[in-house]
Parts: sequence; structure tokens; C-alpha cells
Amino acid sequence: MDLYKIIRELVQERDRLERLIQSLEEVSNTSRIVARPPGKRRGRKSMDSGARAEVSQRMKKYWAQRRAQAAKAAKEEAAKAEGSSAGTTE
Repeated sequence: MDLYKIIRELVQERDRLERLIQSLEEVSNTSRIVARPPGKRRGRKSMDSGARAEVSQRMKKYWAQRRAQAAKAAKEEAAKAEGSSAGTTE
């Protein structure tokens, strides 16, 4: 076991790791996200009461239409089921 050979290999490995770390740090520094400018607000916007009332009315209308469509479909289904069972008398 040659001690000098082991030391030389370890020094080479250390140098290789240092170069690798340095290149990773350079990449990391160039790709950093720039902080957003102050005063810019992110996230969900708030609605004023007028906009909230508009949305409320629009959604009430939407759900009323959905309920009407569901009731119509249920009524047609019932009529279809009643019609098919009325024709057969056993």
C-alpha cells in the first residue's frame, strides 16, 4: 500500500469535487429568481360588494337553469318508464 499514491488520488478527487462545486454554484447564481418589485400584489383579488352581488345573481340563474333541466329530465324519464310499463298487461 503506497501511502503517497493514496494521498495523490485523494487530492485529485478533492480538486475534482471543488471544480464541480464551483460550476454548480455558478449555475445556481445565474439562474436565481429575481425578486418581484415591491408593491406588486399577488394572489387572489378581492371583489367589491357590487361585483359579489353580480356573481351571486349570475350563479342563482345558473343553478335555477340546472334544476329546471334536471326536473325536465326526471319527468321525461318517469314518462318513458310509465309508458313502457303501461303497454304490457300480464
